[in-house]
Amino acid sequence: MGLDITVLAVDWEQLERTPFEQRYALLEDAALPEDELDPDAEPQEGWVWPTAPLPWCGRYEFRSTSGSYKPHFWAGQAWEDVRGHAGQETREHLDAFLRELIWDDGTEDGTVPGLFAGDPDLRRPRLLLACPPPTVSALAGHWARVEPSLESLRKPFAAHPTRPGRWIENFDEFSALLREWGAVVTGTDRRGWGLVGLPL
Repeated sequence: MGLDITVLAVDWEQLERTPFEQRYALLEDAALPEDELDPDAEPQEGWVWPTAPLPWCGRYEFRSTSGSYKPHFWAGQAWEDVRGHAGQETREHLDAFLRELIWDDGTEDGTVPGLFAGDPDLRRPRLLLACPPPTVSALAGHWARVEPSLESLRKPFAAHPTRPGRWIENFDEFSALLREWGAVVTGTDRRGWGLVGLPL
């Protein structure tokens, strides 16, 4: 089994008011609600509002990833391959957009300091992303500048194809996943909430 990701939009003020020792367990319950564990149910897509048992939390279900983190990782790798051939403004804004979400550019873990500082269980897996509302607002700004120029990346992708066998092999797959992240960020920013990515 590989690494999974569940992306939650969270009312940050409610999360911060929750005792440290209860935060991760509540987010786990929101990511994997018992009433949605029917294996025969149709898979959900897009936003699920709210996510039981938390009325201050929503979950985004990506359409083509089956919950796996691999497509997100390979989208970051695809961007690494072509970013040098993108226009400067597109590159700067997409760097900033992806760095907070799925692109490991070698910088330190961006988990928000103190978010789980009081959790006594040191074995908790680290969050895959943690973006408080100001960060989400900044990401929404970067996306607003990237989206109109996204099509300009089609030629660089065609001229510098990714290695076969990746989950994200071409521009169409890359842009489809990015547009979903755009929906995640803009929908969360519209509520003034933050984002959390759990390895579930």
